Amino acid sequence: MQIAMIGLGRMGMNMAKRLLLGGHEVVAFNRTSSKTDRLVKEGALGAYSLKDVVEKLSPPRIIWIMLPAGPVIDGHIIELQELLATGDIVIDGGNTFYKDDIRRAGRLAEKGITFMDAGVSGGLWGLKSGYCLMLGGDKETYRYLEPLFRTLAHEEGYLWCGAVGAGHFVKMVHNGIEYGMMQAYGEGFAVLEASSYSDSFNYAEIAHVWNQGSVVRSWLLELVENIFEKDATLSDIKGYVEDSGEGRWTVQQAVETGVSAPVIALSLMSRLSSQTKESFSDKLVATLRREFGGHSVVKADKK
Repeated sequence: MQIAMIGLGRMGMNMAKRLLLGGHEVVAFNRTSSKTDRLVKEGALGAYSLKDVVEKLSPPRIIWIMLPAGPVIDGHIIELQELLATGDIVIDGGNTFYKDDIRRAGRLAEKGITFMDAGVSGGLWGLKSGYCLMLGGDKETYRYLEPLFRTLAHEEGYLWCGAVGAGHFVKMVHNGIEYGMMQAYGEGFAVLEASSYSDSFNYAEIAHVWNQGSVVRSWLLELVENIFEKDATLSDIKGYVEDSGEGRWTVQQAVETGVSAPVIALSLMSRLSSQTKESFSDKLVATLRREFGGHSVVKADKK
């Protein structure tokens, strides 16, 4: 299939590469043209404006947006709305708030343009291993686009979740759970670090043995092992943990619907606390975010 990828950041670049490897034709656009040029060398067709993107696609045009949540997506959709035609399809694969999907879908529908939302998980590892895709929108459109989803996803790693907004809603809750899981690992290793046995502990080995059949085994724990193999004391970074928005949205949704979600709420509060003071657990959570998603960390001051 032919598709345009708008936004060639950490996720968009690798997703475009995976589509190319899967035999799809990719039209690439990024505000920084050097990234577009890099993907052209790997077989993509380069575009250097949104008008150029639309002109290089054959109807029905498929455009996948991989941009930061917020006004930047609105700006692109407003411009695309004037360039696209009835029957064209816009997919938002960023970490968008699901209520924004509903608003944007309504705007595009006025011109007969179909909108789908795609929650995407897999981070820096998705190019090799495949992504987990959570999709919302018209089911007939989902079926039409399924060859793209199949190429991008890990085996059995894509799902139609429901109407517009459902994909990003499921991804929002996914990230809320992720907050709680990482916080639990961080706190557990902090308890180990504070014990009288800590001098004999090798945290990489502990993470490894926990992954051999224990009930807390996971891919995140594999990353913990990798982290401690590189930096046994986490001395390289500060325990400053960003919150990406989706944890906040999950907590807000829980409050809005009267659902008790204390673990996710407290993990969010811990991230906010880390931005004014740090702990060993915060260092591990911050490093985990860098390991799976390439998120930036604050380097420790060297003495």
